[in-house]
Amino acid sequence: MDKKPIYYLTPALLAVLMFSSNFLSTDLFKAGFQNFSVWFVLSVFSFACGWLINKTLGWNFGGKVLFAVIVATAIFSNMLVLFFREYFGLNELLSENLILYSLRNITLGAIAFFGMAVAEVLMLQKEIFSHKQKSAIYEKVLKDPEKVAENILEDARLKADRILFDAEKKFKEVVDKKNRIEIQLKEFIQAEKELIQKYEADKE
Repeated sequence: MDKKPIYYLTPALLAVLMFSSNFLSTDLFKAGFQNFSVWFVLSVFSFACGWLINKTLGWNFGGKVLFAVIVATAIFSNMLVLFFREYFGLNELLSENLILYSLRNITLGAIAFFGMAVAEVLMLQKEIFSHKQKSAIYEKVLKDPEKVAENILEDARLKADRILFDAEKKFKEVVDKKNRIEIQLKEFIQAEKELIQKYEADKE
């Protein structure tokens, strides 16, 4: 598959979505439905990005790119939290907080992987269905070899009858033409004989 540069915009968009999750609150249900809806929208977009990555970059190469995006985003997120912990309200920088922010990116990346997996499964099911249809046709042909042979013989018989009919028609035309020429020759010879006899009678 040709990897066009535009195909890499989808992983870049996914990286932006994953990085933007760092600025959302972790209290999904305490903050109300609005915050939860934002996370849900991010999850849907991540799923769609994973779907597009599988369609454009393929399962193997796209999976490697997605894994690299997850690792890079997690590293940048930890650096962001590390340098701007006052902005995020972390007075004490604990390892649990770094893990928490890393899990955000990993979760969205896992949803993207899920989107890739769904797209790959649907594509494989489509290929399997196509192979099943072809196999059914082949099995039908193999189950009815006598019918296929009869059809071939019938076609050959029709072609032979057509060739024979054309040959007989041409032969009849040739015979009719030969008979006409013989009749014309006989008439011509008879006319010549009569002309000679008349010439000899006039001469005497």
